Amino acid sequence: MTAAVAPSTRRMALLLAGLAMFGPFSIDTIFPAFPQLAQRLAVDEVAVQQTISVYLLFYGLMSLAHGPLSDAWGRKRVILGGLVIFVGASVGCALSTDLTTLLAFRALQGLSAGVGMIVGRAVIRDLYHGHDAQRLMSQVSMLFGIAPAIAPIIGGWILLSGAGWPLIFWFLVVFALVLLAATARFLPETHPVQARIALSPRTLLRDYVRIGFNPRFLRLALAGSIGFGGIFLYISSAPAIVMQHLHLGEGGFAWLFIPTIGGMTTGSFLSGRMAGHSTPTRQVALGFTLCAVSAVLNIGYVTLAPQFALPWAVMPIFLGGMGMALIFPILALAVLDMYPLQRGLASSLQAFVQLMISTVVAGVVSPLLHNNPLHLALGQAGFFAAGFVFWYWEHQRERASEAAGTAH
Repeated sequence: MTAAVAPSTRRMALLLAGLAMFGPFSIDTIFPAFPQLAQRLAVDEVAVQQTISVYLLFYGLMSLAHGPLSDAWGRKRVILGGLVIFVGASVGCALSTDLTTLLAFRALQGLSAGVGMIVGRAVIRDLYHGHDAQRLMSQVSMLFGIAPAIAPIIGGWILLSGAGWPLIFWFLVVFALVLLAATARFLPETHPVQARIALSPRTLLRDYVRIGFNPRFLRLALAGSIGFGGIFLYISSAPAIVMQHLHLGEGGFAWLFIPTIGGMTTGSFLSGRMAGHSTPTRQVALGFTLCAVSAVLNIGYVTLAPQFALPWAVMPIFLGGMGMALIFPILALAVLDMYPLQRGLASSLQAFVQLMISTVVAGVVSPLLHNNPLHLALGQAGFFAAGFVFWYWEHQRERASEAAGTAH
């Protein structure tokens, strides 16, 4: 499609980044409120941690539906519907008086929050191709990367102002309403009626199985999703890292999130600059190299340093975030290009894989490792290494396929 469909690339980048941001905002703004939530709801902090796990579980499950719905009904209509549900769910969270009710509305938040990121990826690929698509994906990733950095800071400021934890969810209500208005006004419909695919449960299930078990899809999706687990391990362990290991208060989350997301933002910027000037393979290789350096420095620091302290404790994470931001746009676009007629469904399955891994990281791996900085560092290195193995496997298969094609 042409620029007439999207008159302002900058406006599209801002809008699509905002749509992708309300998912991370829903996760990270409540981190500083964990102690207060435990006290006010009369539960322990391990139980409060389930507000993240439940959210991610339902986010991941619903991610299977957002894309196919947008393939059938259009991108804009599905995004608007998801935003309306998210507003209602956030109101419910703010008014909750017990953990059970809060978890129920957190599940509803999760069901709706993924619509912006998942359908937004399909919108990018609907509008642009090749290097232009990589540039816009990188711009969106760069702006999206700000969300996990500023969300816990905003949450901390809200609590430090003397307001209670419900105000954090009222903030999410306002944020979603702004996005709702901006989407209605500025987002074009990028999936025309003649290109839509009717919803059929049997056909949909068949396509899920066909795409989900495609070996190339799995290699690409797992390379990015497992690799990102190394970053998400630190994000989901933020309360323990900031309050327990660094001995900071509710306003101290910036010390962890700014270098983490600063690295991701820098990597996204570099990815956009590299579009058209470097091969995708070289860019992904550079990204995993940065992840490897990050892991070595991280393990070395927590092993040799007499105590876990700023700023050295968080500096290696910057490199890991930069590496993953170089990797992710390439892998995401490669998956979408595999299925040009079903980009929504492919984006949904890719997001589902990532969210299921993130759910396991937040609900299982983080609680097991977050009490020991060395265990966290080793866990991060393991995720980076596993992500690299899947990418290298795919890279070798591509080279073998090219060699066979040349021989013929």
